Amino acid sequence: MKKYLKNGALLGLTMMAMIACSKSDDGEKNTDGESYNTTFKITDAPVDNANIEAVFVTISDVKVDGTSLEGFNTTTIELSALVNGKTETLGNLDLQAGSYSDIVLELDYDMDSFGNSPGCYVEMADGSKDKLEASSKKINISNAFEVFTSTSNEIIIDFDLRKAVKEEQGAVSSNFEFVSTSELSASIRTINEEFTGEISGTANDTNNTSDKVVVYCYEKGAFDAETETEGQGSSNVTFANAITSAEVSATNGSYSLNFLAEGEYELVFASYNKDGDAFYFNSLLEVESTTGLNLGAISVSAALQISANVTITGTKQ
Repeated sequence: MKKYLKNGALLGLTMMAMIACSKSDDGEKNTDGESYNTTFKITDAPVDNANIEAVFVTISDVKVDGTSLEGFNTTTIELSALVNGKTETLGNLDLQAGSYSDIVLELDYDMDSFGNSPGCYVEMADGSKDKLEASSKKINISNAFEVFTSTSNEIIIDFDLRKAVKEEQGAVSSNFEFVSTSELSASIRTINEEFTGEISGTANDTNNTSDKVVVYCYEKGAFDAETETEGQGSSNVTFANAITSAEVSATNGSYSLNFLAEGEYELVFASYNKDGDAFYFNSLLEVESTTGLNLGAISVSAALQISANVTITGTKQ
């Protein structure tokens, strides 16, 4: 009997250990005490206003699970320059393997890292500055990211300016502000770079349909034309549910959609016309893949760069 009890106890301990390992594999934090150095980088999706020369944001603190990044000092970043896969390192933190969803960016609206005012602002084409401000200095990013049992964890913080900054037209000139606190939080996504891929290519607009073309990347089946083109939320953000976007180069027609999680995506191309200093949405575009790629179901896997070259055949009515 003692032998059976002993074997039963060993079996129970083994099952408990298996359950613990299973929880760790499912994304919950590993509790074995081992940590992995994790680097945090910031990037941006392009802002779509011709009158904006640059967008500067001053970050005074970055916290993950309540702990500030090591090696981080208040820094002012020209976010609008960090497009097409460019990043800037913020700092590092030793983290246990698992899933994290408590990350906070603290902004300084009043003073930049050089002691100049303001701290967050839009720089206009004429050199003037328009201060950016929101109701709270702290942005709680709800988008989760994973830390793996690896020495190469690099977490990308994608600050989508197109969704984060709104323009309010005044009697004399335009005024730029951050969107609402909840919309600002939703405009930022986080992802471990090790498990991302990229879609890039060219869009050939031989018929000159647009003054500017923007390509939006959605999860497969998530795009609804009526909803996305009308604008959503209190700040009337168009194409709000796009994972990311890219401006098609006016010089060579190239574009790049970076840091995409593994999964299936669809691409949507949009036409913009210029009126004065601003671009305005004109229509969705009809496009054809030059290689037979299904643009409504592009499968992305880690470290894979997919080429999606298209020809623009016209505008959608």
